[in-house]
Amino acid sequence: MKRTSRDIRTANRYEVLRQIIAASPTSRQELAAATGLSLATVATLVGELLDLRMITEVGFEDSAGGRPRGLVAVNASGGALIGVDIAETYVHVELFDLGLNVLARAEEDMRPGESRPEQVVGHVAAAVGSVVAQAGVEAARVLGVGVSVPGQVDRTTGIAEYAPNWDWHDVPLLDLLSEYIAYPLYLDNPLRACAVAELWFGAARGHGDAVVVNLGTGVGAGLVLGSGLHRGVSNSAGEWGHTTLVLDGRLCHCGNHGCVETYVGAPGIMLNLRELSPRSPLLHPEDQTATIDALARGVAAHDPVAVKVVRDTARYLGAGISDLINLLNPEVVVLSSWVAGRLGEPLLTEVREAVARHALRRPLAATEIVLSPIPTDPVCLGAATFALEGSLQSVGQRQAKHRTTPARSRTAPAS
Repeated sequence: MKRTSRDIRTANRYEVLRQIIAASPTSRQELAAATGLSLATVATLVGELLDLRMITEVGFEDSAGGRPRGLVAVNASGGALIGVDIAETYVHVELFDLGLNVLARAEEDMRPGESRPEQVVGHVAAAVGSVVAQAGVEAARVLGVGVSVPGQVDRTTGIAEYAPNWDWHDVPLLDLLSEYIAYPLYLDNPLRACAVAELWFGAARGHGDAVVVNLGTGVGAGLVLGSGLHRGVSNSAGEWGHTTLVLDGRLCHCGNHGCVETYVGAPGIMLNLRELSPRSPLLHPEDQTATIDALARGVAAHDPVAVKVVRDTARYLGAGISDLINLLNPEVVVLSSWVAGRLGEPLLTEVREAVARHALRRPLAATEIVLSPIPTDPVCLGAATFALEGSLQSVGQRQAKHRTTPARSRTAPAS
């Protein structure tokens, strides 16, 4: 798609604000160096962000000589953003200030069979209402709600096109949500959300090329290439969980056999455990979270079954990550989402060993494999940045409309 000058200006405004949030306080000169934009362009964009009250002047930099540089910082109280993480077993919502500090959290559990769109929308609406009430923010201060939903989505239309684990097809999710939520809504999926969170605040920060492996009920890979989020031509990049790991292997919800997800997603790990020890007390057949938590405790206690399951899972995961390393040659691979968080260092150690057995030596030598360091829900954090991006696009559209509207029509009385 051809980018207009307005698109470029909006992207530059977003990048300047991102740098200010990441490095407050900072000077216009530092922003120019960090973004590669001219000082004049940065000064103009900073002026616009000041007018929007998203940032504020905070004094001057200490100077050993010469004219001191003025400093700007994010105006944390200048607005609120909401991030929504819709997963197969829960809905988690967090409300942030403009500095992307968490002000309130809410969670709704989704039991098996509660995945119809109207049920999911009800959980989201309840959790959004809860965080707004907890934080005590006025409706006018909420700039937007970023919504992450598993599967393939159309950001422009707000449609969840395909979610294999729920058998969703062309669900008009944002239209359904807008019946209950009055704030601007922006849709994407957890692969992009996790990648942006790591790029802004986590292990991918400062890296040009990174892969964020999302390990939950579903599995995928958020891609950072050339210092930016890689979406692909139809916003479908990163569906690594549905690449074939085992020919004629386990049946996947997508209809294929042997997908990565069927071996390293939470249900796949449960199946790994069931095949090894069908009557293991670690197995909670109807509860993914309880099973993964039991495995984590078992590994810590050196339970041989738990250790074997995590090792076997890491072998599958390591083989799949090796493909990503050989193909993309990233600087860092980040293990993210709730399964990675719960299994933690024992999983990471086993994955590193498995990757070392499969990946080519040269790309492997340039790659670090780490756990996500983000202390909050990375999907909510990333989703909130989508709301921030959307609010800046809306500002740009209003400004463009204002500039192109003839003066007499703006001042003419309504007919």
